[in-house]
Order: sequence, then structure tokens, then C-alpha cells
Amino acid sequence: MSTYTFDDVAVVMGTYNEEQAIGSVLADIDRITDGRAEVVCVDGSDDRTPEIARKMGARVVEQEPQGYGVAVEAAVLAPDRPVVVTTDCDDTYPMEYLPKFLDLINDGYDVVSGDRISKGAETMPRLNRLGNVAFARIASFLMGATVHDTTTGMRAYRRDLLHDIDWTENTGLSAELLIRPAMRGYKIAEVPIPYRERAGETKLDPFAGGAAIAKSIVKVCLEERLRL
Repeated sequence: MSTYTFDDVAVVMGTYNEEQAIGSVLADIDRITDGRAEVVCVDGSDDRTPEIARKMGARVVEQEPQGYGVAVEAAVLAPDRPVVVTTDCDDTYPMEYLPKFLDLINDGYDVVSGDRISKGAETMPRLNRLGNVAFARIASFLMGATVHDTTTGMRAYRRDLLHDIDWTENTGLSAELLIRPAMRGYKIAEVPIPYRERAGETKLDPFAGGAAIAKSIVKVCLEERLRL
């Protein structure tokens, strides 16, 4: 099995009007990976986000705003590097965990998922935290296996896996990106991570977005059970 380094890693994200945080996120990635990781932003912003990203060396793929999942799906399928790491561009995720994620990929895991919930996620709004706990319980029940955080934005994947599965969800894509591989027998690791207070305003309505995520979880789990 190959031993991957940061020269084999692409860090990807969907970006939408994140000029307050994008510089900090990209600086953290550059610092932790010694500038060796490729960075890809799929962007639908109308602020300075893409300009800042390009100045800091990221590859920016412009896209009309079509929702979270459309942007992130394009982002995860864009790189040629064999390890793809997703993150959000709001400075909530700890880039200092990138070496640990890469170590676990090198240990044979196909997906390494950052678990915000087990550490408490105290900076997350209470309603969002309760919703994420509920999503994980619904998914765990339907999957027949315990997961702790279905909607985290920070994960590492083997690139081949991302191209071998057809992704169908938009708002619920984060959950789908964990559930389908887990139910198809790919090797999954969840790593408890700290979660920082976000920079900038959230774009997701907690009620409409929460309902869409719950619907996606049920749909994806049932589809995967039917194909077994």
C-alpha cells in the first residue's frame, strides 16, 4: 500500500461569500502542509472570496450558486491527487488535525471523518448541536452501525472512492458522503475534533436545512439497504 504525503493531498471546499474567513483557512492549510497540499475552492461568491483565494495560491473553480452539495460535489471530484480532504471555509475546523487524518488514510482507512459532537461542540448553536445529535442517531439506527457526526465538513477520502459512488444529495451531501461508503463496506474512522466558532454568518436555515438533511439521511440509508 502506498504511503501518502501532503504532496498527495488536495484540500477542497465549496465557498460562498466567505471573505472574512477564507484567508485564515488557507493560511492554516499552507502552514500545516508546508504549502504542499493542493487547495481547490468551488466558488459562487459575489464578494472578494475568489480573489483572496487566488492570491493565496488556491485553484478556484467558478460556479453559479446551486446549493452546498452541488459545490462540494464538484470540489471533491475536481482534484487528481489520491487523497481528498474536505473542509468548510468558515474557520471552524482544526487544520492541525490534517496530519492525523493522513496517518489514518495511510493506515488503510478509506474515509476519516471529523467528529465534532463527541467533544461537545460547545461553540455550535444549541439548536444545531441537538439537530446533529438527532441526525447521527437516525443514521445509526438505519445503518445498523454507530456514527457520531453525519454532517461534519471535515473529512479525508481516498479519491477513488469519491469517483466510484454516484452522489445524489445537495443539502444532505455531507451525510451521504459518510453513509454510502459506510454501508458499502469501506473502512471508516471517526476522529473527535474541536470545533471553533464560525467567522461570518451561516447560510443554512436550521429548520428547512435540518428537514432536508433528515430526509436525505432516511433516503440514502434506505437506498443502500435495498441494494444490499
